[in-house]
Formats: sequence, C-alpha cells, structure tokens
Amino acid sequence: MAGPDGDGVAAQCERLMEGLRIYGGQYAELGRRFAAWLGLHSTDATAVLEIAAAEERGTPLSPARLSERIALSTGATTALLNRLEAAGHITRSREHPDRRIVTLRSGAHIQERADEFFGPLAHRLDTAMAGYPPELLQRFEAFVADLNATLEAHLAERKPGD
Repeated sequence: MAGPDGDGVAAQCERLMEGLRIYGGQYAELGRRFAAWLGLHSTDATAVLEIAAAEERGTPLSPARLSERIALSTGATTALLNRLEAAGHITRSREHPDRRIVTLRSGAHIQERADEFFGPLAHRLDTAMAGYPPELLQRFEAFVADLNATLEAHLAERKPGD
C-alpha cells in the first residue's frame, strides 16, 4: 500500500517506463529482423519503413525530412537513398509544384513485403488492443504523445556530443 508520499505512484511510473524500455528494445529487434529478412542494412530498412509509413499516412517524406526522422546527415541520407533507389526499393520524384522539392515513394514491392512481414504482428496487436475500452486507448494515446513530446524536447536541447 502506498504511503502519503506517493510511493505507489512512483513504483507504477517506474514499471511503466521499464515496460516502455522493453517495448522499445523489442521494436528495435523487430526492425533488425525485418532488415535481415529484406537483406538490407538496418538503417536502410528503417528508411524504407519511414518512407512507406509516411506515404501510407498521405504525407510522403522529402529527403530532408527523412534525414531528420532517421538521424542521419544529409550526405549519409543521399548515399542511403542512392542505394535504395538503385535496388528499386524507393523512387524520388518531383511532384510538388515547386519542382526543387523531391518526394520519396516506396517501391512497388516494399508495401507488399512489409505487409507479409508485419501482418501477423499487426493482427496480434489488434487483438491485444481490442480488449481495452476506446476511452482507455485514447488516454494511453495521449500519454504516449506526452512522453514523445517530452523526449523530443529533451533531445532538441541536447544535441549529439553534448
């Protein structure tokens, strides 16, 4: 039982953070396995997933935005995109009215391969979340958004090498 100082809440927060750390580690391992399954370096697979996910959301990425999302320099991102484009995993197009803006699109086979790899997991996650009421999922969504915003602000304050 928690005392007046809120020990119960502190322990609960610690358990939640540990659960999120474990989830993050498992998510990273899933990404490594997807990369190996595709025969790609893990950074290349992460880029392909970011491009496909953004496209699926209807907000395709530019190379600069991808660079931010995967924390690579612009030069390293260009080299990565050259590899992915040569392999047919992505395309670069100039579909924006400002023709200087490049839009990244996943190759035709990428979504199919991602669905094949992640489909069974998506089904399991849907089943797991179906046991929770929508109001609780909404609160959890807000909780995760708050954690992400806090982490993002912290990272913005502490540049690499600080």
